[in-house]
Amino acid sequence: MPLTTPHQIEQHIDKIMSFYHPRCIDPQAGFYHYLTDDGHVYNRTHRHLVSSARYVIVYARYAMHSGNAEYLAWARHGLKYLEESHYQTRTQGYAWTLDHGKPDDTTQHCQGLACVLLAYATALKAGIPEARGNLYRVHELQTRRFFEPHRGLYASTADEHWHVSGYRGQSANMHSCEALVAAFEATGDRAFVERAFDIARALWLKLAPMGNGWLWEHYDSNWRIDFDYHRDRPDDLFRPWGFQIGHQTEWAKLLVMLARHFPEEQWLVETAERIFIEAVEAGWDTRHGGLVRGVDFNREFLDRDKLYWAQAESLATAAMLGDLTSESRYWRWYDKLANYAWQHMIDHQHGAWYRILTPDNRRYSKEKSPATKTDYHTLGACYEILPIMRRQHGEPVRVGLS
Repeated sequence: MPLTTPHQIEQHIDKIMSFYHPRCIDPQAGFYHYLTDDGHVYNRTHRHLVSSARYVIVYARYAMHSGNAEYLAWARHGLKYLEESHYQTRTQGYAWTLDHGKPDDTTQHCQGLACVLLAYATALKAGIPEARGNLYRVHELQTRRFFEPHRGLYASTADEHWHVSGYRGQSANMHSCEALVAAFEATGDRAFVERAFDIARALWLKLAPMGNGWLWEHYDSNWRIDFDYHRDRPDDLFRPWGFQIGHQTEWAKLLVMLARHFPEEQWLVETAERIFIEAVEAGWDTRHGGLVRGVDFNREFLDRDKLYWAQAESLATAAMLGDLTSESRYWRWYDKLANYAWQHMIDHQHGAWYRILTPDNRRYSKEKSPATKTDYHTLGACYEILPIMRRQHGEPVRVGLS
């Protein structure tokens, strides 16, 4: 069975990193964000804030995993690019995208700040002490510009003058929740994880009932579901219409992570178990395998494409729930997802995962890692799964630089 032993997971981590390192490094400025299946860089000048931040996370986590300080140096290289290129002193914010080092999209995204916050938290945990000050600075910026205390949630976007739009989305809050948990684990400052808990409570106890127990993606400024927003765009990169199967299972993972810090809140694990099983059962393609991207309000298939991150997040969640509950149904789903990924999503020749497949598991193009990918999700899944597999096989759980 694939990805079921610590050795297999470790080999897979190394194979993914060998695809990116060192070819993704721009020695002059950050990292390259556009790689083909065989690792060719097909765009050297365009940069995306999400990728810039996630490369820092990828390198910092691999430094912790491997104990190799070289990767920590490249994480610092990425942090420098965030501050010297993405950060704009004129607007006091981070450019969403850059071309030839100059902003070509100055929209301010809460999700972008969440990714930057997570980058600093991961860097701090990996052994970059100077990341602490910037972690708090970015958190303060995100709070001041996007947090709405009366809702306990973040707004999603603003223009370059910080005029907040009327759109609200669960995705920005999901990524913020993840970053806040990491910030707590890096600093020990409980205010971070308490806000993460408040976000989860607001979304899952107040808003999910409007979606019959699942989280819809899009809302208006009063956090009422907006069923018409992007109705014609079920495949939009950041704001697709419909329930996203991968977001339901990713939330299940986050709820399990929160339960580690709030063991008295039984609803966290109960909700995680429910939404994971409901999502994978509704989203599994019984003909071709894999989880589809999206379903409509009736849980009928809407977008049958297979996205790498949805499979990876679900794989990690299955292992975490299986480890937590000892219930065999989660391990059955783990095996199902691992077999699918091994057969279709993983590039065994060059390394890393394909980004997106057709409903019948063919590649759309040779663009394996365009902007925002970086295999952050697949590596993150492996790092969650590895200590579980080590415990299952009676091996010590090792810690690298951290």
